[in-house]
Amino acid sequence: MIELPALVDHHCHGVLRGDLGLASFEAYLTESDAPAAPGTTFFDTQAGFAVRRWCPPLLGLEPHATPARYLARRRELGAYEAGRRLLRATGITAYLVDTGLPGDLTGPGELAAAAGATAREVVRLEQLAEQVADTSGTVDGFVANLAESVHTAAVNAVGFKSIAAYRHGLALAPQPPAPGDVRRAAGEWLSDRPVGGRLTDPVLLRHLLWTAVSTGLPLQLHTGFGDPDLRLDHADPALLTDFLRATAGLGTDLVLLHGYPYHRHAAYLAHAFPHVYADVGLALTHVGARAPDVLAEFLELAPFGKLLFSTDAYGLPELYVVGAELFRDAVRRVLGRWVADGAWSSDDAGRVAAMLAVDNARRVYGLG
Repeated sequence: MIELPALVDHHCHGVLRGDLGLASFEAYLTESDAPAAPGTTFFDTQAGFAVRRWCPPLLGLEPHATPARYLARRRELGAYEAGRRLLRATGITAYLVDTGLPGDLTGPGELAAAAGATAREVVRLEQLAEQVADTSGTVDGFVANLAESVHTAAVNAVGFKSIAAYRHGLALAPQPPAPGDVRRAAGEWLSDRPVGGRLTDPVLLRHLLWTAVSTGLPLQLHTGFGDPDLRLDHADPALLTDFLRATAGLGTDLVLLHGYPYHRHAAYLAHAFPHVYADVGLALTHVGARAPDVLAEFLELAPFGKLLFSTDAYGLPELYVVGAELFRDAVRRVLGRWVADGAWSSDDAGRVAAMLAVDNARRVYGLG
C-alpha cells in the first residue's frame, strides 16, 4: 500500500464562516456562476458524488448519505465544528492560501487554527493592483506605489498568483512592457476606471507579471477551466510558451495551476522548461471518480519532481476533504497499478508519492 500521511496544499482559498442551506451549499460544487437548470442539481456531478462519498463519515454518517441528511447533520454540529472536523481529517499539514477572493472567508491564520496546520499567504496580483489604483491619484503615484506594494507583499508572502487568463487571456506579449507603455496604459485605465474597477489591460497585466518575477518568489498562473468569466480557449497554458522562454534562467519558478482540459499541455511545459511546474488542483475534484485517469495523464510527461498537489478548495471545507482523498486514491491506484505491472518498483512508487504529496511544494516555496 502506498501511503501519503501528509499533504501540502500549495493553492487554496478560505472557508465560509456561516451555515449554508441546500441551494447555497451546492453552488460551491460547480464552476458555473448560474443556478442549476430546472429539475437538476449540482449534487448530481462528479464533485457532488465525491462529497457524499468522503465527507459524511467524518460527521458520523454513512457514506453516500443524501444531501438533505448530510446538511441536516452539518447544521446540528454548526459551521465551525463541522469545518474543524472536516479540515482536521484531510491530512493537510500546510496551506498556501490565495486571499484574493471576495466573501466572508477565513484568512490563512484562521484556516490554520481550524485545521490544526500551518498556513501562508499567496498574494493575488490583480487584486493588489486594483487596491493600489483605489488609493493612487496620479499615474506616477500608481506606478511607484504598485512596485512598492508588490515588493512589500513579497516580504511576508510565500508566492504570487495571476488571473490574467480571466482578465485578458494568456496570449500576452512575452517581453516586459516599456516604461512609457506602462505609463500610457495606466493613464488610460485610471481615467476611465470606477472605484473597484477590474484590471484587464494587457500591458498592465504583463507589467504585473514581470514585477512579480523580479521578486524571485514563485508565481502561480491560472490556466485551464474555471468559472464562465473566462474564455476556455484563452486559458490554454500553451499560450504562455514565449513567456516561459523569456523568464527562463531568471530564478523565478512558475506554477501552472489546474490546466484541465489542457493538463497534458501543462505537463509538457513542465517537461520542457526547468523553472515550470504543473498542478493537479481543481481538476481532480471535478473529475471525481475519473481522478486516477487524469492524474495518469499528468504523469505521462511531467517530471515527477515538477507536479504539485493542491485542492483549490473555496468556501466549503468539504472541498479540502474531496481534493485530498481523490488525490490520495488516484496516487495509490495509478502508482500501485504500475508497481503491479512491474513497470515500477514499490520503493520508487513510495518515493514519487512523497514528491507529489509534500516534497515538491516544500522545495518550490522554500517551506521547512
